[in-house]
Amino acid sequence: MPVIILVGLAAVALWSLVAHRFERFGIAGPAALAALGSLVVLVDVKGFTAAIDSDVAQHVVELILAVLLFVDACEVRGGIFGGQGRSLARLVLIALPLSLVLVVLTGGWLLPSLNVFVLIVIACIVMPTDFAPATALLRSSRIPARVRQILNVESGYNDGLISPLFAMSVAIAVALPSILKVANTGTQLSGAGEKEVEKNLSDAAYAFFGAVPATVVAIVVGILIGGVLGLLTRWAADRGWATASGIRFVMLIAPLLTYGVATLHDVDANGFVAAFVAGVMFRVTRTRRRELRAVPEDELLLVEEASKVASDFVWFILGGMTTAVIVEGIDWRVLVIAVLALTLFRAVPVYVSMLGSPVTWRERTYIGLIGPRGTASIVFGLLAYNHLPDSDSGDVLSVTVLTVVGSIVLHGVVTPLVLRRVPPAAAGADGGTAAARVGDGRSVGEVD
Repeated sequence: MPVIILVGLAAVALWSLVAHRFERFGIAGPAALAALGSLVVLVDVKGFTAAIDSDVAQHVVELILAVLLFVDACEVRGGIFGGQGRSLARLVLIALPLSLVLVVLTGGWLLPSLNVFVLIVIACIVMPTDFAPATALLRSSRIPARVRQILNVESGYNDGLISPLFAMSVAIAVALPSILKVANTGTQLSGAGEKEVEKNLSDAAYAFFGAVPATVVAIVVGILIGGVLGLLTRWAADRGWATASGIRFVMLIAPLLTYGVATLHDVDANGFVAAFVAGVMFRVTRTRRRELRAVPEDELLLVEEASKVASDFVWFILGGMTTAVIVEGIDWRVLVIAVLALTLFRAVPVYVSMLGSPVTWRERTYIGLIGPRGTASIVFGLLAYNHLPDSDSGDVLSVTVLTVVGSIVLHGVVTPLVLRRVPPAAAGADGGTAAARVGDGRSVGEVD
């Protein structure tokens, strides 16, 4: 196992022992762990980049993402779409695709050396929202309760919905360069070179034409495993056969089991989609026709805590990634893409998607300007860095770091300072007593 992974685990353990003390002073875990990671990696930057480019790191990150997607889906409250189905549909079917297109078009202009599939990968990295670095925003009474619920439901769904496009684009982006090189130069290949090109061509064709079938199979796998486990949990709990402690183990195993089944050689489906769908189905079958609006907190506790540990580890890795990017040098064009992704490329599509909706213009502004990037972006970025050729992976690592670090500053520091100047009454009449589900899974009331 790479040493950096062991050091990261040790850092998470140490932070867990002192987190309560530091959080009282407003020092959040993501920022503290990222700062610690950036300092530790200074000892051996090249060793760190080699470690995160290893097969071990890839598998660890894949399992982390599967668990996070499952937890995100389980934490949505109030029906399949959290009572915000129309707003969610506008955001993920109109705003999100528009944001992706804007990133790709701008990236094509600023970084013409990158092929379109690498640009799609970058778009998939920088646009999913995640409130891990700015959970206080989901508790602020200065933001309307409806806005907080919409944002929370959106963050629970957009990374799961974007994962099939991400997986397809990564696979094609990996295979495309060698195929184009042969096509453009007319080089005659034989032996190992010919086999490599044939494999790349096969992988690219499968990724493109097999994306839909792989997603459909993943959905079926997620429905079956998540639905069956949810029904069994409900049946056992109703009859007193299972306690919350036993159900907690079921929920921890569920995303790992789903991802493992989906990625079996004979199944060959998208494990991330399967884990996300399993979370949705588990929640629906566990709570349907019950007074429960969500999976009980005492049943979610173990998988939530596991996802919290995994997220902490990812934030430590982000710190190392930041150091590596600074050492290599920051391209101003990548910085421009990151800044636009956090601002205009989020806000403008949200305004467009909400035209004709009952959401007020003030609420649209909140939704458009409050969209933190966090764990999902880091994990997608690590997976892309691990798979893509060296000629592309550097830009991907840079845009990941700049977007997430920029979000920590914009949404974790600047936005709360601005909101303090907004009276609670200005947040809207619905800013009263509703509770929101925050990124670490706890139900909290509205506090400043």
